[in-house]
Amino acid sequence: MSDSDRSQRVDALLNGLPEVLPPPHVRAKLRLAAGLTQQDVADAVGVKRVAVTRWELGQTSPRRPHRENYLRLLKGLAERFPEAANADEGMPTPTSEGGSG
Repeated sequence: MSDSDRSQRVDALLNGLPEVLPPPHVRAKLRLAAGLTQQDVADAVGVKRVAVTRWELGQTSPRRPHRENYLRLLKGLAERFPEAANADEGMPTPTSEGGSG
């Protein structure tokens, strides 16, 4: 089997997997690294700010079509802010920073 065939097989496996959202604390860390508010994210994704709050706290998960847009945003932020994508568990939560987002 050639390297090209192997590469295509790997791509097929990866493309068949469902997209996974980062953990809630990383979602918040990515947003904060970009200097975005929860309202900024809500407006871009098409939801209310409280939905973003719940997503970042792990209380709920986004559903279609918002999930795809939110995931796309998070992926873009992770590319621009890789240090935030690898956030440690000790990061402050959005509510502990003295604001609602």
